Amino acid sequence: MEKVNLSAYTPGDYSPGAGIIKRMLWFITNVLFFQCPLSTMSSLKCFLLRIFGAKVGDRVVIKPSVNIKYPWRLIIGDHVWIGEKSWIDNLDEVVIGNNCCISQGAMLLCGNHNYNESTFNLITGKIILEDGVWIGAFSIVGPGVTCKSHAVLSVNSVASKDLEPYSVYRGNPALKVKERIIE
Repeated sequence: MEKVNLSAYTPGDYSPGAGIIKRMLWFITNVLFFQCPLSTMSSLKCFLLRIFGAKVGDRVVIKPSVNIKYPWRLIIGDHVWIGEKSWIDNLDEVVIGNNCCISQGAMLLCGNHNYNESTFNLITGKIILEDGVWIGAFSIVGPGVTCKSHAVLSVNSVASKDLEPYSVYRGNPALKVKERIIE
């Protein structure tokens, strides 16, 4: 078996989109107000996200123990619910439409590494959740995925490709199992 030389790792041309001071201030804010299991004031969290450059709509609920990597790469629409222990690892832009639900423990992961390169260069991709999308508990949405209007990703599923509108997906990798009919 060939060994990989991790000392050759290079981050490539990636930029976090903000200077070190802003990133450090966000890190402290994220730990104190977002990742903290006691913090429940969504209005304060939305205010803090806006200060750090996020675009946040009205009536957004952010539950305790949520981890957000970079708020300056985050757009959240109106009437959005982000559940406990969710992780928005937005190394690239994340756009969450109106009336979306990101359930407990769900992960939006914008980055991966190129395993075909000895340097494991970082690869990032934008994630878009269109209006009415529901990401089930403990599910994962991968880099470059668009969940089209009113798509559902069932509990503990992995979306590595775009989800069709008004469709329910389940599994790893997520496969379409039925149409979503809203009454």
